[in-house]
This record gives sequence, structure tokens and C-alpha cells, in this order.
Amino acid sequence: MMNYVADPPQPTAAPAVHAEDLTVVRGPRTVLHHLSFTVPRGQITGLLGPSGCGKSTLMRSIVGTQAKVTGTLDVLGHPAGHPTLRTRIGYVTQAPSVYDDLTVRQNLEYFAGILDPGRAAADRRHDHVTRVIAEVDLTSHADALAGNLSGGQRNRVSLAVALLGTPDLLVLDEPTVGLDPVLRRDLWNLFHDLAATRGATLLVSSHVMDEAERCHRLLLMREGEILADDTPDALRTRTGTDTVEAAFLHLVDQAAAADRPKESTR
Repeated sequence: MMNYVADPPQPTAAPAVHAEDLTVVRGPRTVLHHLSFTVPRGQITGLLGPSGCGKSTLMRSIVGTQAKVTGTLDVLGHPAGHPTLRTRIGYVTQAPSVYDDLTVRQNLEYFAGILDPGRAAADRRHDHVTRVIAEVDLTSHADALAGNLSGGQRNRVSLAVALLGTPDLLVLDEPTVGLDPVLRRDLWNLFHDLAATRGATLLVSSHVMDEAERCHRLLLMREGEILADDTPDALRTRTGTDTVEAAFLHLVDQAAAADRPKESTR
């Protein structure tokens, strides 16, 4: 029997992310089609869908690095990309953002210095670096060169960088790709701890449907559109299925059936 995540905490403030009619055009192609959704504060929202459906584009839009974004997109009470958001958002891309010729600790000390500059902040930076190394379970590799780490370990260094500033919003693009089942479990336990004890909001993308069961809320995407914005429980109930994967496939079939009459009239 699959263990589902506990009921999410009820949001008590304005959503961390609010989008209305969000559209992204890249060249001749529309990548995101008029999306409207919210991401509640203090919860883990899963962004689920097959590779190429627009998940990374949506995440870049939220952190303010995506060009040609139209519509409304507010993040932590400000327009996406606002300067005040730079220290309030932690972003982990699919490609690890580390320097291969520095050790794990040196990488983190470098980024900590950018976030919290000045000689007076040295002790504080040291404490933050030690904390995040332990949180991502890299204490035994702290003095290893990043270039000598495995792909999964390098991903964890990137996650540690994002955790340095205790961000209000963590945007994680497929953070568990290439990790073994034990480490995946440990990272998800960390994600839940960040939400429960620090009140952090996490937006986590994945194309692995069993990870959807670990989220408080889900955005299911297909071909640049959102098929559903609901809790895993509600999605299973609504579609009469036992798993989120089955619910997703049911919604895909529904969408395909709705598109057929349109295609036949072209």
C-alpha cells in the first residue's frame, strides 16, 4: 500500500505565487498557454508532467530569468524578477551550478559571501555553510573537489547553495534526478521539514509520478497547459483512480478527446 503525504497545512496568507493569463512565447512557438494558478505559502507544490511540457520555462518565469513573459505573475507579493526577491528565492536548475575546481565547502563559502558580504559576517557565513552541508548529507565530502563528485552529489551541492540564505521560496527543477532511493527519501524528508518548521514554500518539478504523492498540492502540466491544480487526494477522488499517475493519464485522455473535434474541423 502506498503511503500518501499528510494533509497540508492550511494557507494563512496570500499565495507565494499568483499567475493570471501567463503566456511565454519563444520564437514562433508559444511555450506556455494562458496559465492561471496559485502556489500556497508554506506547502510543497509539485509541478508534474512529461519532459518538454514547459515545466522549466514556468520555473524560470517565476524566478524572473525567462524572457517574453506576458500576463500577471506575482511572487511573494512582487512582480516576478523584482530586485527585492533575489535573496528571498532559492533556485536549483537541472544543471548543477558549482565550480569543479573548488571543494564543496569552498563553493558554499563563495556563494555565502555573495549573499552575506563583509568581514563581520564571516562567522554567520561559516555557520550557514556547515548547516547546509549537513542538511544535504555531504559532511563526509565537504573537502572533496566538486569535479570529483558524482552527478547526484553535485546536485546536492546546488541544493545546498539554494538553502544558504534560508529562502522563503525554493524553486527546484527536478532535484532528485539521478539519486538513489534512500537519498531521494532523505531529500523529501528535508523538503517537508523546510515547509513544516521554517514555513518555506517549495515548488518542485518532476516527471516521476510517484513523487507527486509526496506533495501537498499539484500542478499537472501537458504541452504548455495546466491540466489540474489540486491536492493529490482531490485528484484521485475526482478521477476515480488510486494513484496520481493514473489520475494524470485520465486527465490526458480527457484532454485528447476534447481536442479531437477541434482538429477534425480544421
